Amino acid sequence: MWTVPIELLLALDLQTWLTLGLVAGYLVTVALLRRASRTVRGPLRFDLCRWSIRVGALMRRDQQPSTQWPHGTFLQRLGPPVRSALLELGVRRRVPAGQILIHEGRRESHLVLIEDGLTKVTAALPDGRTALLSLRVGGDLIGEMSALNDEPRSATVTACGPARYSVIPRERFRAFLRSHPDAALELAAMVSDRLRWSNRRRIDFTSYPVKIRVARVVAELSRTHGRQAPGGVVIDVRLTQPELATICGASETSVQKSLRDLRAEGLVDTDYRRMTVLDLPRLRALGQLDADER
Repeated sequence: MWTVPIELLLALDLQTWLTLGLVAGYLVTVALLRRASRTVRGPLRFDLCRWSIRVGALMRRDQQPSTQWPHGTFLQRLGPPVRSALLELGVRRRVPAGQILIHEGRRESHLVLIEDGLTKVTAALPDGRTALLSLRVGGDLIGEMSALNDEPRSATVTACGPARYSVIPRERFRAFLRSHPDAALELAAMVSDRLRWSNRRRIDFTSYPVKIRVARVVAELSRTHGRQAPGGVVIDVRLTQPELATICGASETSVQKSLRDLRAEGLVDTDYRRMTVLDLPRLRALGQLDADER
């Protein structure tokens, strides 16, 4: 097993000093390995195996990319220790596309913390239609209103694709807020931002024509749910035109006309339930959005 192939080293026709050095190094290595195999053969193999497994696990852990939560989400607002504490509160679940996470009108008090996936928040209208209120992504906390005021659910939350989330009991979340005042402040800031967004939508409905409203909503979707592609910014949200019409506060016919105008002007391109923004600066200018407006 430990035979030294000296003939092979000589056959390489290296310089004399290099050949001697290789032979000496090889002999020393073989002697050390023989001694180790005689004294600690069993433990040595076990320790090496355990050490290699541990190193492999550390390398795999180091290679895992750290999660980057989208801007404005509840998890993004929290510091690492508080975020870790929140992620340990709930029971994790996975659901397929179309699964309802929260039902409008039900008396439930738990919260839902989305960890991965896209969900849509909808509410029933008196005429039987469904209004799309907002979209929620990984890092967002939903169901906080019922958890805080003990009122029935005000909307339905549905997974647009496969999603992973945590169900957090109300009492456990309240205890978490009491022990983490910074999280309570960030929760208040999150609710304030959502209220501001709702107020801006109401102002848009009364102040801007439909085409500008559509441009503003599409530009915002490209910021929150878009990904850069060779042809522009692809919005990874499968929205139907009725859903887009409800979030814009306009009729489906008016939204269809506005989308045709935006396509004719080279601002967007639409496919089946997918939209690509071809010229985002011009679209934002059409929607009368400031360059630094979030």
